Amino acid sequence: MFCQPMYRTRTLDAIASQRNRAQSAHPWLYRLVFGLDAWLRRWTLVAEYSPDPRCVFRVQLGHLDQDVALPDGTIAHAGDRVIDLHLWNEHVPLMPKQGATIAWARRMCFCIEVSLRELAKHLVARPDLDDISVIRANITFGIPDQSVQMSRLCQRYGFQAVGTLNPTKMLQRAHRLGENILISFMALALNGNSLRRGTLRRDHVQVFLSRKLLARRR
Repeated sequence: MFCQPMYRTRTLDAIASQRNRAQSAHPWLYRLVFGLDAWLRRWTLVAEYSPDPRCVFRVQLGHLDQDVALPDGTIAHAGDRVIDLHLWNEHVPLMPKQGATIAWARRMCFCIEVSLRELAKHLVARPDLDDISVIRANITFGIPDQSVQMSRLCQRYGFQAVGTLNPTKMLQRAHRLGENILISFMALALNGNSLRRGTLRRDHVQVFLSRKLLARRR
């Protein structure tokens, strides 16, 4: 998917100015929240794979905790290495006051297209990652009522939902709550318009994309 030069320029300008507006509106909150986020990313080895300001993902190497079988015939087994996608919050297009408009959705869809195309090119340049056959993402955009809608949106890009991740242990539930709190504060620091009621009840839906489908985006 390619955009016309004018649309490309508008997208770049909107994303480039987002951080400046957030820093001006909530300077202390921005420094606190994203300072903590930067520390967590260094600790967990979450890395950037593209310098493109339209890229809305970062990556982390992980391991599968279950077998995965995808419609295109890709099969991966528990213990296999996997690439985890993490949202690059500072690059997500700024949501208008009235919420997610069609124009915002178009910008976000374009950024996802760019991000996946950049990831496909990155993997070609990394032969040390040739054993990886699937890409994994945990969707935390929406509250529970929005999970089905988000899963359907991910299918547009070739992702397949595996199911809602329901933590069973106290430590897992505490970790989930901590993630939701951090995500909520990020949303507030960057764009208060994106913060909705029930954000602390965010569902985490796990979706997978086969590397074979991703490679077609190069």
